[in-house]
Amino acid sequence: MPPGADPACPPDPLEGREPKLRMGTVRFVDVNHEVGVELAEDPPVIMRGLMFRKSMPEERGMLFLLEDVKDQGFWMKNTCIPLDMLYITDDGLIVGIEENVPTLTLETRSCGCPSHYVLEMNAGWARRHGVKPGQRVVLGL
Repeated sequence: MPPGADPACPPDPLEGREPKLRMGTVRFVDVNHEVGVELAEDPPVIMRGLMFRKSMPEERGMLFLLEDVKDQGFWMKNTCIPLDMLYITDDGLIVGIEENVPTLTLETRSCGCPSHYVLEMNAGWARRHGVKPGQRVVLGL
């Protein structure tokens, strides 16, 4: 069961006007599992990410389609639910996982390896499903 929202979660300034995002899938080849993902593919949506969300279904996440291949750095400003962050290369290799990233912080998180995509799932999701660095995914964009 995913942890709940931080009680200090600020109100969403876009409440009721949140952007509607295109959906995709991520299939985890090594553990034979697939999840639905919202696609963060333009700068304003990438900047907002999962900010202000108070919950997310267990089999749902957000996939960030980033412009540059680099060691991606993310923070959790106004992010109210703890997350697992999976860093993925162009060819579908998971190169790193940050587990149980704390909420509401400006501390930058990264995995130390270049990636093109970052997948955010509820905290503990990767461990609950046996997902580890070195495994492969197939993106359905």
